[in-house]
Amino acid sequence: GSRGLNLELCLLILRRKTKKRMELINIKKSPFLDDGMHKGAKAVTFANAKALRANLTKAELILWQFLRTKERVGYRFRRQHPLGIYILDFYNHKLKLCIEIDGEYHYRYSQKIKDKEREDFLKFNGIKVIRYKNKEVISDPENIIKNLKSIIEKIANSKPSLP
Repeated sequence: GSRGLNLELCLLILRRKTKKRMELINIKKSPFLDDGMHKGAKAVTFANAKALRANLTKAELILWQFLRTKERVGYRFRRQHPLGIYILDFYNHKLKLCIEIDGEYHYRYSQKIKDKEREDFLKFNGIKVIRYKNKEVISDPENIIKNLKSIIEKIANSKPSLP
């Protein structure tokens, strides 16, 4: 029918465009609709995440000791995980849960705006965000883990089971 003709016409037009123009026109899967673990993260984001993994803050290092294996909270987390254009401090894909450790700069107005944009992106992708302050993690990590276990249990129990 006419749909097939329109599709063929579109393909013909695309073939006639230059390669660069085709890349601009070509319909690619949007990272915003990607259900993968990285949401279309680019190589530079992976490289930045690798550098961050090599330079964890004191609070991140403390929390990582609890999150690196399943034993403490029941789920394994990834640290400095690339997702779209962002790098998440800690992430569990099964739970779609991001844990962020906020240092002093997160209290600046400009950073609050960036954090809001980031959270909007994560929420749009069905990812829940938990934020802890550096000072909280350093001064009372056991309480953070207790709180985290409670949140994880609620999330895990709210997930529909597969048939």
